[in-house]
Amino acid sequence: MSPARLGAGALLAAVTIALAWHPGRATSTTIHGAAAGDVRAIYLADCGVCHGAGGRGTTRGPTLVGVGRASVDYWVSTGRMPLGDPRLSAVDARKTPARHRPRYSRPVIDALVDYVVSFGAGGTDIPRVDLRAANLAEGGELFRAQCAACHAWAGDGGALLHREAPSLHRATATQIAEAVRVGPGLMPAFGTAAVSDRQLDSVAAYVRYLDHPKDRGGNPLWHLGPVAEGAIAWIFGTGILVLATRWIGET
Repeated sequence: MSPARLGAGALLAAVTIALAWHPGRATSTTIHGAAAGDVRAIYLADCGVCHGAGGRGTTRGPTLVGVGRASVDYWVSTGRMPLGDPRLSAVDARKTPARHRPRYSRPVIDALVDYVVSFGAGGTDIPRVDLRAANLAEGGELFRAQCAACHAWAGDGGALLHREAPSLHRATATQIAEAVRVGPGLMPAFGTAAVSDRQLDSVAAYVRYLDHPKDRGGNPLWHLGPVAEGAIAWIFGTGILVLATRWIGET
């Protein structure tokens, strides 16, 4: 073989080895299938403006250090974060951001959860919900005792003094469990001492049931609740009695 061909072969081999052992490739890390650099860029562009580059918070947003996986997953998977306009974060802290379609795909959300958790340990992990082990009747009792006062008996949400509770419709079982454990916004957090993991399965199943309840006993009247039903019954009942009284008086 000629010296020229030997030299070309040696050069090609050297280039191949250099590319294979390039430091950027050898040390590249991934988070849930997404490159760490990409996740960091997403965080800085959409989250860092309020929470800071290192997640330690700013005047626009709280710290994310130690918040835990459940909190991050809840806010991002429900589309409540990131805010479309960062200036809205300081408008009214009593209002929970409205639910929207998530901005990111599930793999990107998982990667963001991992990235934010890397700021510092702590917080609550994402609950594992087993709807097959749920007791729907027990879930209904717990919901009416602990949740209905704010979210209404049908899960439609409502306005309270100096605060508001969002609708629970469209929430997944995992998001329901995350909200119970984390207590997003002004909602109190319920630990295992207040709501056990088994009871949490039942509550999540009941809230999902409220999306398509089996109405018995007549027209549900848009699920407005017993007050509305009583008012309609009183108005129509009184009207019928008045008409009947007039008819009897005329005959």
